[in-house]
Amino acid sequence: MAANKSERVVVDEWRDILALARTLCELDRELHRHGLGASDFEVLDILAEGAAQDGGCACRVQELAARGHLSQSALSRLVARLEKDGLVCRAMCGEDRRGVRVELTAKGRARHAEVKPLQRSVLARMLNGPGD
Repeated sequence: MAANKSERVVVDEWRDILALARTLCELDRELHRHGLGASDFEVLDILAEGAAQDGGCACRVQELAARGHLSQSALSRLVARLEKDGLVCRAMCGEDRRGVRVELTAKGRARHAEVKPLQRSVLARMLNGPGD
């Protein structure tokens, strides 16, 4: 145990981590009905946010990995699944031939728009504390 943290603080932090794990499980359960997991939706959401901010809906795999919680290899497998389902497409980067860009397809934008309210609802329900 850290010398400058009380036992109560450490236990409270642990319980916060458990609450986040429960939130992830709940997201996975709710999103499964739409053929997505929490990590799948997170990638779609990052791509959709990019489209909303700068008009583009493509992002390098390295950028997705930096913004997300997955390793680059796990992210590559996830993107391959999303591509197989027609939700994203991959292409070589024009500015760096070693890089790969991931882009939302029309089907991916539609699925994201359909599922986003559900995902946000689960987050609000699970992460808002009592009385919030």
